[in-house]
Amino acid sequence: MSPARYSPRAVLFDLDGTLLDTIGDLAEAANRMLAELGRPVRTQDEIHSFVGKGIPNLVRRCLTENAQAGEDEIEAAVAVFRRHYHMVNGVSTRIYPGVLETISVLRARSIKLAVVTNKAEAFTLPLLDRMGMAGHFDTVVSGDTLPVKKPDPAVLHLACERLGVSARDALMIGDSANDALAAQGAGMPVLLVTYGYSEGRPVDTIECDGLLSNALQALDHIVPA
Repeated sequence: MSPARYSPRAVLFDLDGTLLDTIGDLAEAANRMLAELGRPVRTQDEIHSFVGKGIPNLVRRCLTENAQAGEDEIEAAVAVFRRHYHMVNGVSTRIYPGVLETISVLRARSIKLAVVTNKAEAFTLPLLDRMGMAGHFDTVVSGDTLPVKKPDPAVLHLACERLGVSARDALMIGDSANDALAAQGAGMPVLLVTYGYSEGRPVDTIECDGLLSNALQALDHIVPA
């Protein structure tokens, strides 16, 4: 079956698990936090399955998955995580294969590009800068830009508003149900990569408009205008 094809004026990308493999840094910060709090550390695979809905959710799951923690403890732990993550953000992060080439082709076609992530701006913007990617995107919507995060479609609508396009003229590329639900709520097609995080859920069980095993495969779905 030939892939579904679109002619978007804008492409919106998730960050962690889609553009960048950040799990090493997230796991390091999480385990530094847990050690400081006197909690057992987690495996990278466990932490991998916790990523997706932002730092507070990641910290909560680190503390409460098969364990117990009160709300005050969780709130204090978020601050501890942030302190450690500031120190390691970008240290072991890698750009996924095919990402830079895909972005280059899209920019050459004058397609507007955005990052829409649930990661807080204080970590998102420095990370994009450290990876040499900040100049590739026309706008960035972070996890604390609005009071809501993905899967709320409001963040995608904001990105489209900033880019000057309608949601129906945009395409979302992500790695999880958060991305799929946000895109569907905004009325735009969504492609999911199979190499990302997906909160431990098999990505092929998530309703979407196509699966990508490499970022370059996104170009098979995008028809030059």
